[in-house]
Amino acid sequence: MTAFRTLDDAGSLQGKRVLLRVDVNVPMENGRVTDATRIERVVPTIREIADQGGRVILLAHFGRPKGKREPKDSLEPVVPALSAALGRPVAFAEDCVGEAAAAAVSGLKDGDVLLLENTRYHTGEEKNDPAFVAALAENGDVYVNEAFSAAHRAHASTEGLAHKLPAFAGRLMQAELDALTKGLEAPKRPVIAIVGGAKVSSKIDLLQNLVAKVDMLVIGGGMANTFLHAQGKAVGKSLCERDLAETATRILQAAEAAKCRVILPVDAVIARAFEANAANETVSVDAVPEDAMILDAGPASVAEIEAAIDQAATLVWNGPLGAFELTPFDAATVAAARHAAERTKAGQLVSVAGGGDTVAALNHAGAGEAFSYVSTAGGAFLEWLEGKELPGVEALRAKG
Repeated sequence: MTAFRTLDDAGSLQGKRVLLRVDVNVPMENGRVTDATRIERVVPTIREIADQGGRVILLAHFGRPKGKREPKDSLEPVVPALSAALGRPVAFAEDCVGEAAAAAVSGLKDGDVLLLENTRYHTGEEKNDPAFVAALAENGDVYVNEAFSAAHRAHASTEGLAHKLPAFAGRLMQAELDALTKGLEAPKRPVIAIVGGAKVSSKIDLLQNLVAKVDMLVIGGGMANTFLHAQGKAVGKSLCERDLAETATRILQAAEAAKCRVILPVDAVIARAFEANAANETVSVDAVPEDAMILDAGPASVAEIEAAIDQAATLVWNGPLGAFELTPFDAATVAAARHAAERTKAGQLVSVAGGGDTVAALNHAGAGEAFSYVSTAGGAFLEWLEGKELPGVEALRAKG
């Protein structure tokens, strides 16, 4: 992955003050971390820098305090979980700039780890204010970005600092960029994309970008109903954005022009009630009753999706194929996810997935572990799928 500067390009970090931007925006309850996944994922990079004798200064945001010092948005409660995951003490400074930060940083020895208070306590963070960037930079010699999940935002600690100090991607950022490059930028073909979820409206840009880049596009979930409606099929009481029929038609035409094969459901699992274990039946998409709603793709659709996955060398997945949170309407998502996982394990598929619902759906299917890469960065992953430049990533590109 030569396109980005990584820790391998940073040289010796001994005695250097390393400003490491992390995402520790973890769920909390009563001042305790309830899920430390995001913390655990940045531990290897923190260890690597500290073990080299670098002085690790962690920058992070928490919540949306909008420049106000809200106690509920303090990063201090993250310290015990961070320290436990690292297996070493973590110091804390009550501000990320100014005297409190400077004093804490000057007290660091080689290999020490310090967490600075929430960057969003200052309005300069989200405005990417040059004066705030300069204030942050005063405490560092080197900048490392480990927060891909915040890379779609041009904030002071995610983008501004990369122009002020020698800047490198951390190991987690590097893994994410590697996976994304393999997924869409320089993929092994044929490429199949699976896009599901409830609404077309939230994924118009994504679909328009993908039809130009992939060889096969599976459209599932509630958004498939809008496409079926656009093709003149009756979808009963299903979730359907009828006002977007024209947009759906345009996307299908763009796919045809780009020689991208679009796979829509051919059969559907329908029910009269949106609830777990509701009485259901499988019908052709040409025979959906007026009083029923489509809650999942049917077995014939799943067979077609699995056959398409078999033809592909690369899979990019975003969004479930049905109402996966309700049994038995999780069947299509589970079957396709497990099939993709098997192909990946057999070395026949590079599988990249991301987005909140997608991660939950793959974990529900017990397939997430087997995928080549599962991104937990919701917004940044979606913007990458939409073909947008991510400011925090662009700032790390190797010049020249």
